[in-house]
Amino acid sequence: MSTALEEGVHDSTKSNHDGIPDKNVDPQSGAVIEKKSRAERLFILRLDLILLIYICVSQVMKGLDQQNMSAAYVSGLKEDLGVKGNEYNYFTTYFNVGYCLFVIPSQITMTWMRPSLWLPFLEMCWGILTIGLYKVQSAKQIYAFRAFIGAFEASAYPGAITLLMSWYTPWELALRIAFYHSSQWVGSMLAGGLQAAIYNGLNGKNGIAGWRWMFIIDGIMTLVIAAMGVFLIPDFPSKPNPWSFWLKEKHITLAKERSLRFRRATNKRFTFDSVKRAVKQPPIYLFPTLYIIAQLSQQGYLYFNLWLKSLKHADGTPVWSVAQVNALPIGGYAIGIVCVWGWGYLSDLLRSRWIVIMAQVVLGLIPGIIMSIWDVPIGAKYFSYFLCFTFISTSPPLFAWLSDMTPHDAEQRAFIIGCCTAGWYAVNSWANVLIWPASKAPHYPHAWQVTIALWIVTACEVMLILYIDKRYMRPRNQKMAQLIYEETNQGQAALGIDIDNDNSRDDNDSEDGDRKPKNDEHIGSSGHGAKRITRRSKKAKVKFALTCFASLQAMLFQKAQVR
Repeated sequence: MSTALEEGVHDSTKSNHDGIPDKNVDPQSGAVIEKKSRAERLFILRLDLILLIYICVSQVMKGLDQQNMSAAYVSGLKEDLGVKGNEYNYFTTYFNVGYCLFVIPSQITMTWMRPSLWLPFLEMCWGILTIGLYKVQSAKQIYAFRAFIGAFEASAYPGAITLLMSWYTPWELALRIAFYHSSQWVGSMLAGGLQAAIYNGLNGKNGIAGWRWMFIIDGIMTLVIAAMGVFLIPDFPSKPNPWSFWLKEKHITLAKERSLRFRRATNKRFTFDSVKRAVKQPPIYLFPTLYIIAQLSQQGYLYFNLWLKSLKHADGTPVWSVAQVNALPIGGYAIGIVCVWGWGYLSDLLRSRWIVIMAQVVLGLIPGIIMSIWDVPIGAKYFSYFLCFTFISTSPPLFAWLSDMTPHDAEQRAFIIGCCTAGWYAVNSWANVLIWPASKAPHYPHAWQVTIALWIVTACEVMLILYIDKRYMRPRNQKMAQLIYEETNQGQAALGIDIDNDNSRDDNDSEDGDRKPKNDEHIGSSGHGAKRITRRSKKAKVKFALTCFASLQAMLFQKAQVR
């Protein structure tokens, strides 16, 4: 790989007039990064085709599992179990409670256990519980199931984001998070058709109601995907999954080289020191707050179908049928999928996160203003609701920005992602009820004004994070990157290891490469910027010490003879 490691840390403060960093300079580490080799491009393609697709499919299944409760409710569950009043709302409440309580502990556990075992284990548990739902006989039984399903599903999204941050470089990350993020909408789009097919094809078969078959089929599909994760989840570059048959030694070596090139920390176990480091740095306070506020700002699209259902002709007949009310939002989700991919690509292309988030803020203000006025042509309202689907994409650039600002502490990244997710589920469990009360549908006289205020707060916090990033985080990260660079080169030079030759790779290399990977090529960095020396390097150090000791003995012996 042709890099500029030998040049040390570049001055990344140079940028064009738009505030976009130099195209070939990483703004956090200051490392000058040159063009990817063919071997690296093939490696990225391998990650995309296996790791990225697997976690996307898993997220689709998670979306199906979450949608099957609402589908079952309207397909006979309500009548069969006698669900009354707010009991249906409590199904979501108990799910959110389990999710909030378990997401951070699960993220911490993932640093102690292999993700290829932990994440599939959790997915198998919620798959088994999903199957178990077909036997429920009361709403109270569903409460218990939903609480545990929420707990087991808690680490699916943040755990996948943590894996992406470990394998992709900062310049590749936002687009991959965008693909993963969009998978939940794919699941929502597929849920209606799949669950309708299950209901129509199996309702009454073997004396089991159609809504019960939905849980059985969804659960079985979840178990199959979970079993595949044991082999398809690669764990971390510093501790790869030995069962991942699709990763060879050369891929692991290349992954470590990519992390070293951007001076990124290896993944370590989460400890109490990790918490102390996190609470002393701004990201733990800034990103969960920004994530929660940005998510609350985007919720208007969820009420599109209720507005469609409220539309009536002059004679009182509905403008849209039930099928059309369910189908039109699918078009909105399709718009959202394309837009989230576009925002992710633009974020990586510009090497900037804040510009993409601010662009979504501007778009978000438009429907907020139009719908706050309310007395506007009906076409303006259709425009506003469909426009809402274009800016439900702040998560990919936001999490990519978090990864950019914490390159030297992988444990802190995992912890903050868990805090973001837990905080959102905790706030969402009550905030939307206050902002979007069902009794005020479809007008919501105050909700759209609240979204305007939230978008303004989002813009202010983005500017605050940008200021702290440039004035505090980047200089700090660049100093740590310089330390890592110097320790890596000086430490290996002292042991007689030529790092430049080991890390260099011809642009014309094939995927297999001309050189055979060595077991001692990787020297990573901890959260404190210290080097890690592999087994063979330790032997070289011992040998060097013994040589010095023998030389000292010889000098003393010669001096004794002279006397």
